[in-house]
Amino acid sequence: MISRLLLLIILPVMAYYLVQSISQRFNLTPRQNRIVFFITVALLVVGVLVVMGRLPIHFIFAPLGAAFAFMLRLLPTLLRLLPMWQMVKGRMSSARPRQDDQTSTIRTEYLAMELKHSTGDMDGVVLKGTQAKKQLSIMSLTELVELYKECIGDADSSQVLEAYIERNHPNWREETSTDTQSSGAADESVMTQTLALEILGLSDLEQNQVSADQAINKDRIIKAHRTLMQKMHPDRGGSDYLAKKINAAKDYLLQDV
Repeated sequence: MISRLLLLIILPVMAYYLVQSISQRFNLTPRQNRIVFFITVALLVVGVLVVMGRLPIHFIFAPLGAAFAFMLRLLPTLLRLLPMWQMVKGRMSSARPRQDDQTSTIRTEYLAMELKHSTGDMDGVVLKGTQAKKQLSIMSLTELVELYKECIGDADSSQVLEAYIERNHPNWREETSTDTQSSGAADESVMTQTLALEILGLSDLEQNQVSADQAINKDRIIKAHRTLMQKMHPDRGGSDYLAKKINAAKDYLLQDV
């Protein structure tokens, strides 16, 4: 009696930790967690009852055998429909409205910058130097100028910071009597798929790979590029550096589709 009582207590605990493990691996929602939890508990209870002889063994194997036979019969049809399902799923994902918090990422030696698609706002964190770990949005103009002078030797950092300051403090040179110009050196950084996807805010494509559905992914790349250029083009308050990065990311990804 005591052993059975302990077993009934242990079963939900085992189910809980199993569901937690599954949830962390597959990133389930709270509702999905509850469903998986109850299914797991039910399966464990049935398994224990079978072991204790309270349920016949075919109580489990009969439904499993029927389901397996049914799946075998449907397998050829499912294989034919799989490409169509992937296409429909991809088109639904492509047509889904952009989330307000979708962002692009540009990382340089001194800065980790984020560009918000919905508004074109920029912000970032300082990675090194005397202002390390500070958020740009909470730094004063004087601190930003000091940081600009500090990272002037790195073309990528100075140009992306200059774009940020120009966007948030259009008259910063006059206000701070700063006449230092960024080096304007050619961008020698090597473009990779991961970097290009981060710049366009399409990092989720890494899991499917860009070649999974070329037509759909090409459309997503072009739309992301167009959205960013509307916010970051030099004629709209952006900068040549950011426009060049965005164009380079688009060109790199489109060569594979």
